[in-house]
Amino acid sequence: MGHWCPSNPSAVWVSHRLPVPLGKLRFMQPWSLLVLLLVPLLCWLSFHTGRRRQGSFLFSRLADLQAVGPGILARLHHLPAVLRVLALAGFALALARPQSHRTVSHEEKVQGIDIVLALDVSLSMQARDLASDLFGAKTRLDVAKEVIDDFIRKRQNDRLGLVIFGREAYTWCPPTLDYQALRSLLADVKLGVVNGQATAIGDALGTSINRLRRSKASSKVIILLTDGDNNSGSLTPNQAANYAATFKIKVFTILVGRDLGGRGGIFGHHRAAVNPRLLEQIAALTGGTPYLATDDTALKERFQRILDSLQKDVRIRKEHRPSEHWLLFFWPALALLLLELGLRLGVLRRFP
Repeated sequence: MGHWCPSNPSAVWVSHRLPVPLGKLRFMQPWSLLVLLLVPLLCWLSFHTGRRRQGSFLFSRLADLQAVGPGILARLHHLPAVLRVLALAGFALALARPQSHRTVSHEEKVQGIDIVLALDVSLSMQARDLASDLFGAKTRLDVAKEVIDDFIRKRQNDRLGLVIFGREAYTWCPPTLDYQALRSLLADVKLGVVNGQATAIGDALGTSINRLRRSKASSKVIILLTDGDNNSGSLTPNQAANYAATFKIKVFTILVGRDLGGRGGIFGHHRAAVNPRLLEQIAALTGGTPYLATDDTALKERFQRILDSLQKDVRIRKEHRPSEHWLLFFWPALALLLLELGLRLGVLRRFP
């Protein structure tokens, strides 16, 4: 007996970039730096030979002109030449294509956890003591299904499967990312779909382990939800727990129902025997945690605690990326050239 549910074993990754400061500059076309050799020549042409090209005239009162001294514009007459030299140097550096190789780190979180929910559907799950309203019509199974459905609905990247058990255990849905299909199959679970006269916790764990032992996920988890003790099956719970530990599968156990410490029932209903110590041993052998849930609110909190306890693997992948910086030299050089032309054609224009 069983159901088929589509599965997708693909890993799911979430990554984000962590910026790293820029490294040292490297010139990808260093031959362009040869243009910088023209800078001394341009300086010599502008400041040394330029004096020979300046016009001169005779003036009988030269001493009076020397007494007045040069004005502001006269003091700035070399500025256009200086700007041209700087612009040439900037264009040469831009042509050399300076780059820096920065390291971009990608933090990749493996969020694909494979989880199998092992749900007890024995007849004791028909007790009505989990709902917040004790006089309500919801059985333990009804409340468990609601909490599990809400748990599935909130998942995004975890593969989830479902195993149901009573006297025997069956795979109701293998681990899948098709949450809608899983929720539909969960809605079909009810008392009587399997023989509910006993509780085979060991077989339930064994069936769940078979669904996870070949999984490549970084975290493999079984959430065992039951209200009774193991009293059936061919595999003992301790044997199953040792197998789970071998495959690095954590088992989290949840014992549900009220009046868990006694043999009596609530409102006259007989309570099946429970064995909290057994569930504690199962969890301890596999690195999981045992939980107790006496109502629907507590059951929701237990599921959330299980998720919070699961650590996601974090992998840092570093990637070296080049960054172009030629514009850092091109735009200033262009601005200097335009300023030089403006000065030569404007306030610092020379005659003749």
